[in-house]
Amino acid sequence: MHIGRPLPVTTRRHFLRGVGVALTLPWLESLPLFAQVAPVAGKPSNKPPLRMGVVYYSNGVEPEDWWAKGEGAAMQLGPAAAPMIPFREDIIFIDGLYNQTAAASTSPHLGRMNLLSGETVSLDPSVIRVGTSMDQVVASRIGHHTALPSLVLGVEPNELRLEDGLSMIYGSSVSWATPSKPATKEIYPARAFDRLVGDGSGRKVDRSILDAVREDSQSLRARISSEDKVKLAEYFDSIRDIEQRIERANREERIEGWRPTLDKPDMPRPKDELPQDVPDHMKLMLDLVVLGFQMDKTRVATLMLNNDLSQMNFKFLEGVQGALHLDLTHNGHAPQKVAMYRKTNQFHFAQFAYLIQRMKAINEGETTLFDNSMLMFASSLFDGNGHTANRLPVMLAGKGGGSLKTGRVLEYLDRGSDNRRMCSLHLSLMDRMGVKLDRFGDTSARLADL
Repeated sequence: MHIGRPLPVTTRRHFLRGVGVALTLPWLESLPLFAQVAPVAGKPSNKPPLRMGVVYYSNGVEPEDWWAKGEGAAMQLGPAAAPMIPFREDIIFIDGLYNQTAAASTSPHLGRMNLLSGETVSLDPSVIRVGTSMDQVVASRIGHHTALPSLVLGVEPNELRLEDGLSMIYGSSVSWATPSKPATKEIYPARAFDRLVGDGSGRKVDRSILDAVREDSQSLRARISSEDKVKLAEYFDSIRDIEQRIERANREERIEGWRPTLDKPDMPRPKDELPQDVPDHMKLMLDLVVLGFQMDKTRVATLMLNNDLSQMNFKFLEGVQGALHLDLTHNGHAPQKVAMYRKTNQFHFAQFAYLIQRMKAINEGETTLFDNSMLMFASSLFDGNGHTANRLPVMLAGKGGGSLKTGRVLEYLDRGSDNRRMCSLHLSLMDRMGVKLDRFGDTSARLADL
């Protein structure tokens, strides 16, 4: 997958792609060298896999409310993050990271929707371009392990209007499958459920990997030598044999290596219609992230709680009058609006707290789903009223399979611009997911002290 800059030869592979799957090919002599890398054999592991989740919320925080000090159970948090107090030992509060291209953008909102790529957002109305997001880079590399390479969810629909002459597809998307194409965002809980486990009708949703990539494989055959066609046929036969053995093993409730703790959904299929209650809708989407991780249907999930320039109304919160979220963030520092904006911040953090609580309660042997996950909670702006993006509100949670030490505050504001790159955090998280790049976005450096 192209992510804007060349990758070393040793990191590149050739894939066959179908709906929801990416199949890594064996070494084929007649394909260009740059398109593939020799496969590496590995034994099944009894250790739970590592999962990565990103939860996005729009328009930042009330600046005076975003702070933290201390560590562990004694950590103090500013009012914006008050719902995280019970989980102080489970988080890493990060302050001072930013994307240089976003901070310099002349588009106050849409030009800063590169949270997960660090690439420049195109301000040419005729060109849509953001850069491939780090979640989709990870999905392209490890997605062959699961039924879905990634799960991309949202609560608000994609908007088709223009804002400052630019497409609102920018504001509706934080996950980008290619530099110019957003990953498909699902806002209907029922459809997301069906992608994960089926629709309850008895029809089997999962297909053979080979069926899913059949069209791509046919176009590939025309480009390879006769010798490689034989090799490809043998490879397909081996994949089919593996599929059949796995199916038999599942029927016998036996399979090599680690097995998910849940083989059937522990929640009912949501109703077909779009939920009209915002808290219920968000909770359903968070539950689906947990379900996808617990059943090992995916190991990468991204959820937008709302779009940039959100049209969401928070009148369901006590003390919040019927103003759109966007109006509350652009509050001109009026005390009444600031107080309501604070409540929306706290509501967003309460959703993240709910996700942590759910995942901590799910045991995976001697560890928990939370222990075997990395969760990022972040926004593309710091101050929604001032449109500042030179200091992003970021919070991590999860133990990262033992690779993350939580209960800490990491400050980067005074470390110099080269040590404040949001993409350094992305590289560090991708390393832990087994995806090692020489460079991503605007940096090749990993995040210090993580």
